[in-house]
Amino acid sequence: QVQLVESGGGLVQPGGSLRLSCAASRSIDSFYVMAWYHQAPGKERELVARITSGDSTNYADSVKGRFTISRDNAKNTVYLQMSSLKPEDTAVYYCYAYGPRTNPSNYWGQGTQVTVSS
Repeated sequence: QVQLVESGGGLVQPGGSLRLSCAASRSIDSFYVMAWYHQAPGKERELVARITSGDSTNYADSVKGRFTISRDNAKNTVYLQMSSLKPEDTAVYYCYAYGPRTNPSNYWGQGTQVTVSS
C-alpha cells in the first residue's frame, strides 16, 4: 500500500502560478503511473496530467503548455507546476498512483483545493 499526501494548493489570481506536491509514503519508482486529476463542483473527476515510470507524460488539452508534471523518485514525490492559471482551473486536485509492479492497485490522495480568482 501507499499513502499519498497532496500540498501546495491555495488561492491565486488569474495568470498566477502554483506548484502542487504529492508525497508518497513509500518508493514510487516501481509504480506504473503517477497522475493528477481535478474535480470542480458539480463535475466529474478528470485527468489533468500523468507520468509513467519511464517518464512519458500526457496532458489534458485544457492544460497543455501551462502545466508540467514531474517526479522525483529520490524524494518519493510527484509535482504539478501550474502556470498561467485561469478561473476554470479552480477545483480540488487529487494525486493518483497505480502500482507497484508486484501487486498493482489504484491509490488516491485526499485532495488539495486550488482556487483561481481575483
